[in-house]
Amino acid sequence: MHLHEYQSKDLLAAYGIPVPPGRPARSAEEARACAQAVGGKGWVVKAQVHAGGRGKAGGVRVVTGETELVETAAALLGSRLVTKQTNAAGQPVNTVLVETLTEIGAEYYLSMMVDRSRERVAIIASGAGGMDIEEVAAREPEKIIRMYLDPAAGLQPYQGRRLAFALGLDPAQRKTFSSILAGLFRLVRDKDLSLVELNPLASTRDGELLALDAKIQVDDNALYRHPELAGLHDPTQEDEKETRAKRFDLNYVALDGNIACMVNGAGLAMATMDLIKLHGGEPANFLDVGGGTTAERVAEAFKLIMSDDNVEAVLVNIFGGIVRCDLIAEGIIHAVKEVGIAVPVVVRLEGTNVERGLEMLESSGLDIITAEDLTDAAVKVVSAIGH
Repeated sequence: MHLHEYQSKDLLAAYGIPVPPGRPARSAEEARACAQAVGGKGWVVKAQVHAGGRGKAGGVRVVTGETELVETAAALLGSRLVTKQTNAAGQPVNTVLVETLTEIGAEYYLSMMVDRSRERVAIIASGAGGMDIEEVAAREPEKIIRMYLDPAAGLQPYQGRRLAFALGLDPAQRKTFSSILAGLFRLVRDKDLSLVELNPLASTRDGELLALDAKIQVDDNALYRHPELAGLHDPTQEDEKETRAKRFDLNYVALDGNIACMVNGAGLAMATMDLIKLHGGEPANFLDVGGGTTAERVAEAFKLIMSDDNVEAVLVNIFGGIVRCDLIAEGIIHAVKEVGIAVPVVVRLEGTNVERGLEMLESSGLDIITAEDLTDAAVKVVSAIGH
C-alpha cells in the first residue's frame, strides 16, 4: 500500500527524521490557512498523488504571496496529474501539501527497501539525488551506493558513518545523517515497510539535513498488524476495478489490451498473458481468482472484467487442483448467464473432473468455446476477435 507524501512525512517526523514545516489542504482556502500556519512568505504546493515524476509534470510549484498560493492550489485541486508513472488519464488530485520554501544547498538520495532476492533490507544512497535520480542510476551507476543489513545484527553505527563519508557530508551532518538512518531503520522494522525513500534528502544553505520529499510503501500482507496505517489507504488513487476486486479477494490489475484473462494462480496468469501476446493478442487485465475458486467468485470476476469497455473476448484458464473442474464449469455457466456476456468466451480446464467439466460447458447451450490446452486456448481467443 502506498502512502501520500504528507502521510509519509508524519511518520518520518514521529521517528525523529527532520522534515520541513507543512500541512495538507483539500481546498484553496484551506491551503491559505495552512500557509499562514506554517509561516513564511514563500511556499511549495505539491499535488498529492501516488506517482513519481510530479515535479516534471507540474505537480510541484513554488509560489510567493497568498494570492498565488490560492490560485495554484485551486488549479491543482480537482485536476488529474499525468506523469511518466501514470496512464494517460493520470491520477486525481484531491489534496495538496503546503510547505515552507527551503533554500537547498545540495540534494542526496536515500532509501531503504526489502531486497527479496537477498532476504535483507537494502540501503541505497547517492550524492546525486533529485528529480533525475533515475537517469543517474541508468547512466552513472557508479554514483549509486548500496549496502545490505544483516537480519540478525540490523543497522550498525559504522554503516551510518561509512555512508555519510561516501556522500561527502561534513562532520556535523554525519551525526545527523546517522540519526536519520537509524530512524529509517526503526520505521521500516516497526511498520513492516517494503520501501521508504527520501528524494531528495536535502542539505539546506545552513547545512541542515531535511527530507524534502518522501515515499513510503507498506507491505499489504502486514496491514492487519497496523490498522493505523490501513486507515491511510486512499482508494481514489487506484483503478476502480482494482478496488472492487479487493473486496472479493481477487487479484486484479488493469492493462491496455482487449482480451480479458481469468486464471487461478499468479504464475499461470503470467503464462496465460505471455501466450496471448505470443499469438498476437493483447491482455486486458491480470486476474487471479485464487486457488479456492467458487461459483460466486467466478461470477464476480466476470462482472469485473466485463466492466472494461475495451474487452472483446475472455479467456478462462483454470487448473482444478483444490477445487474440481465440474464446480468451476458450473460457476462459469452461472456467471455467463447472470452477467449476459456478449463477447466470445474461451475456456481451458485441467485437473480433477476435467472431463465432466468440459461436458457441462459444451452442453450448456451457451456460446462458450472449449480448448484442449493453453496454446489452443490462446490461439482460439485471438482468432475469436479477428486477429
